Amino acid sequence: MKTELIIRSNSSDIDFALLRDGKLIELNNETTGNKFSVGDIFLAKIGKVLTGLNAAFVNVGFPKDGFLHYHDLGPQVNSLNSFIKKVSTGKYKEFTFKNFQYQEDINKDGSISDVLKTGQNLLVQIVKEPISTKGPRLSSELSIAGRYLVLVPFSNRVSVSQKIEDPEEKERLKRLAKSIKPKGFGVILRTVAEGKKVAELDKDLQNSLERWKTMCKRIANTTTPTKILSELNRASSILRDVMNESFTNIVTNDETLYIEIKEYLQEIYPEKEKIVTLHNSQVPIFEKYGIERQIKTSFGKTVSMSKGAYLVIEHTEALHVIDVNSGNRSNKAGSQEETALEVNLIAASEIARQLQLRDMGGIIVVDFIDMHNADNRNKLYQHLKEAMSFDRTKHKILPPSKFGLVQITRQRVRPELSIKTTETDPNGNGQQVEAPIILLDKIEADLEKYLYNLKSEKSTNKKIQLHIHPFIAAYLTKGVNSIRFKWYLKHKKWISIIPRDAYTYLHYEFISEEEKSVV
Repeated sequence: MKTELIIRSNSSDIDFALLRDGKLIELNNETTGNKFSVGDIFLAKIGKVLTGLNAAFVNVGFPKDGFLHYHDLGPQVNSLNSFIKKVSTGKYKEFTFKNFQYQEDINKDGSISDVLKTGQNLLVQIVKEPISTKGPRLSSELSIAGRYLVLVPFSNRVSVSQKIEDPEEKERLKRLAKSIKPKGFGVILRTVAEGKKVAELDKDLQNSLERWKTMCKRIANTTTPTKILSELNRASSILRDVMNESFTNIVTNDETLYIEIKEYLQEIYPEKEKIVTLHNSQVPIFEKYGIERQIKTSFGKTVSMSKGAYLVIEHTEALHVIDVNSGNRSNKAGSQEETALEVNLIAASEIARQLQLRDMGGIIVVDFIDMHNADNRNKLYQHLKEAMSFDRTKHKILPPSKFGLVQITRQRVRPELSIKTTETDPNGNGQQVEAPIILLDKIEADLEKYLYNLKSEKSTNKKIQLHIHPFIAAYLTKGVNSIRFKWYLKHKKWISIIPRDAYTYLHYEFISEEEKSVV
């Protein structure tokens, strides 16, 4: 497996594309001046306290107040309040809780009005970015993420990622964490901590501790609301969370980012510093690595897959619905179950990619092709779990029902990524049509379906014609290494391309030698 991070920077924002074996699996955007990211910590002011909801609205500087529920306060919120009052004076500088007097934990079934008052200052952390008309979701149970561990102030708990399954390794990591953590701080060991030595863990802990101290220094004489600790920039946070041996390439077109990434890798993964390169080509960086094409073909309502199969992705107010279609395929008698399994496994891999790429959250219902064999349904379930194991976002998958439905819940912490893939119809009717890149992919997908059907019918000797608009015909046949020639090398079948003046720009038709239309 080969992983690449491609970073495109311009004057207003930065785009991050994560590729796995050349396929786009994650696309992020960081806008200059973005004030609200998951992990940011604010010194905020409590607004309305609503006992009916057992929650409070909090002013963090966003047009809509943030939402803070009682269960997101954390048991040590009274100690946090006491700490803020002491540090705000500028006289208390024991940021590591030396000689700090802890307060009693709050009742887990208590009322928020007993803990918070309107106008009170409180440290809160963004756990969900503003989405649609809603303000950010907040928590006052703070945490500072490092590469190998997460530092949790006002806690003494040590825990290990559930993805580390070896009991001996879990116990070893717990023992090491207890030996290095300062009093008053809890530690959560991340998955990438597996196999690491105490010196590496301690270095990471000290870095997080320094960030905590820097943040505390900003509290004194600060007006509210103010951001006092920013999450790492998107490039650094991606590298912190996913950097491993599979990374083979990190490319950016921005010299400042190039230097920053090299310096950051020198800290967290020095042996990978050499894979960072600066893009100097006249070809735009996203075009060189095929990202623009993948964006156009991956964000539409319909997503094509191999062997003629495709997904239809619909969004409703309550949930996302994904329908799996086998395409226009003919099957031999008795092979319907095998065909359904084959298409479903292809679809499961693509669905895992789509959820991560679009950052779809909430409830997702997938309508796979019906399979009557329980073993096949279990194969699909295990394959989907494996495909989604690379997804860092918390999720849960239920086994397929007898109707072929799979239910997935996926945590949503930022707005879903939506990219317009349509363009103005060149015929001049003012309508929106699919981008030409998507048209070419659809043509090839239909060609694969047609050839598959010919093979099933044992009619591979039939000649094939593609009737299409002259502009597209010229594009398909242009040059020695034309797209048609590539089709010939791939499928061992010559396609006759017939320009048709009467066809609209996006209209095309495959016709056999008997002139029977199949598409």
